[in-house]
Amino acid sequence: MKNTEDLEQGRRRESIHRLEDFDYVLPAERIAQEPLSDRLSSRLLIASRKTDALTDGRFSQITDFFEPGDVLVINDSRVFPARLEGVKSTGGKVELLLVEPVDAEERRWRVLCRPHLKEGQTLTIGNATVHCKGRSAAGYFEVEFEGMSGRDLARESGEMPLPPYIKRKPDASDRERYQTVYSRQEGSIAAPTAGLHFTPDLLERIRLMGVECVKVTLHVGYGTFQMVRDIDRHDMHAERFELSEPSAKSINRAIQEKKRVWAVGTTSARVLETCVQGGRVIAGAGETNLFIVPPFEFEAVGGLITNFHLPKSTLLMLVAAFMGRDRMRRAYDHAVTSGYRFYSYGDAMIVF
Repeated sequence: MKNTEDLEQGRRRESIHRLEDFDYVLPAERIAQEPLSDRLSSRLLIASRKTDALTDGRFSQITDFFEPGDVLVINDSRVFPARLEGVKSTGGKVELLLVEPVDAEERRWRVLCRPHLKEGQTLTIGNATVHCKGRSAAGYFEVEFEGMSGRDLARESGEMPLPPYIKRKPDASDRERYQTVYSRQEGSIAAPTAGLHFTPDLLERIRLMGVECVKVTLHVGYGTFQMVRDIDRHDMHAERFELSEPSAKSINRAIQEKKRVWAVGTTSARVLETCVQGGRVIAGAGETNLFIVPPFEFEAVGGLITNFHLPKSTLLMLVAAFMGRDRMRRAYDHAVTSGYRFYSYGDAMIVF
């Protein structure tokens, strides 16, 4: 398994890009505020690295690009209702976003809160009391739950943590729609959005083509929404991942047979490139802070299915590393001018 600290140092030595290389202007009306009723009806921008061609299609056409023996890698992490609303003793309301547990019992959590809390303040949420323990790492606050664990309280009283660029309150439909149909392992505070377009019927069609679907897990943290301020000094928020032995075996079979390994989303891509070593992926679990930015040599990922990402984000930089910065800029310019829907509930792109 790759040492991400070594990769980070190498990246810093070789970085040749400016932050402006990963910026673009997006009209507000292009940001999808609602999901489409039919997951398969999303548009699909088809980007070839061989010919530089850009073609407009529909996500239902995704099977046109798969061949027997290929492997489709999906992230089975499940979003939990991590947004909580508490009441201070003074009656004021505070919104908490659970970011990550600090202890095994999940009584202590790092959170984002609005407005900020002070050390010693308490909140009431349902039947639980929440004690603020002060500021934590990376601008987070640390709180302790009394009465039940933070995760149990979220399941009981929480809301789905829709991204900040969706300017509405989450409703009941988001509990299902802001999840992939194959999500199983609870732990993300943001959906691995490229997977939102797949349906059970589509996955079955893909399997019947002779394409093997394998799962990895990467629990998406709040860092996915953070803009990079300095490429050479950016510290990636570590995220928990797992790659099982059966999944690694299937991926290595495809690599050995020179079949394409498709990463569904940047999360799956990061797991694969974290775990690849000497042209093979190594099963394991842990945390990854791998920051993929040009230049980067992909050893496992042969094709990428992805949504459109925020300017100056690490996700956009990964896409640029895979397809080339200039191709990425042309693709995004095309998507903006052609009316594609952007971000979590938006349209998709396939790069191969």
